[in-house]
Amino acid sequence: MGYLKAGKWIEQAVNPETEDGEFHRQKQEFRDWIGEKDFAAEKNRYHLYVSLACPWAHRTLIMRKLKKLEDVIDVSVVHPHMLDKGWSFANDFPGATGDKVHNLDFLKDLYVQVKSDFTGRVTVPILYDKKSDAIVNNESAEILRILNSCFNEFTEVKDDFYPEDLREEIHKINEDVYHNFNNGVYKTGFARKQEAYEKNYKALFECVEKLEAHLTGRQFLVGETLTEADIRLYTTLVRFDAVYHVHFKCNKQKISEYPTLQRYLCKLYNMEAFKTTTDFHHIKQHYYYSHESLNPMRIVPVGPQLKLDSGA
Repeated sequence: MGYLKAGKWIEQAVNPETEDGEFHRQKQEFRDWIGEKDFAAEKNRYHLYVSLACPWAHRTLIMRKLKKLEDVIDVSVVHPHMLDKGWSFANDFPGATGDKVHNLDFLKDLYVQVKSDFTGRVTVPILYDKKSDAIVNNESAEILRILNSCFNEFTEVKDDFYPEDLREEIHKINEDVYHNFNNGVYKTGFARKQEAYEKNYKALFECVEKLEAHLTGRQFLVGETLTEADIRLYTTLVRFDAVYHVHFKCNKQKISEYPTLQRYLCKLYNMEAFKTTTDFHHIKQHYYYSHESLNPMRIVPVGPQLKLDSGA
């Protein structure tokens, strides 16, 4: 995967060695908001850089689709194979678009273009301002909320997926799901020591079992309607059986073996904004082919047969 140090690319394994054997996710640096500073809400001013494989980027694509912002904010999709130079704009894989704005070769080149001495991981998603050549934000949770509310004047969809009266409960759900499930699969799969692996494996499946119980008798995580909490949970759920169960050794049970979670996953998957942004070819190619330290022969499995079109 590698990273940038003062603008220079350093090659590194996707799960670098750490003293405690744990995987530590970096904090994102670009945290501005539409409507603040000089980032006014404008049609066709902003551009979204994403990977169809990445669950964090997938969140933003779902929200963009739900809010019908496709004609307001265009998207560049990276190649699913993230190799020695990080995310690539090669467009020789179906669904990969290349860099529509600058025609750059790699995502790292955009980070350096914006900030020549940037230090950190080169990640997606990115909300980029074409007018000022600036990265507005590269924190997926915040981009999700920006898309939810900041471009309402340009869309007929005024639905609020982060409603004021449900925010306290949304925050509570998000906190547990993020630490123990969304990031929990990575902390389990990228662990470098047995103790770290077992600790995160335990926390992961405790969270899964809590979610199974919580969703019993419910259609959605919070309240009676779809919220950002469901979007954030979905992008990990939908990758679980195809990737995390085997590749990240999260193998106590598959999501398809939890009846309530499977029903919930099928319900979300069969919503247009979820289904049309879910690309299993990119997902499987990225994880199994890119993570050489976990899968040195880069064999991409043919299965499993996922039954998501039924059971909603």
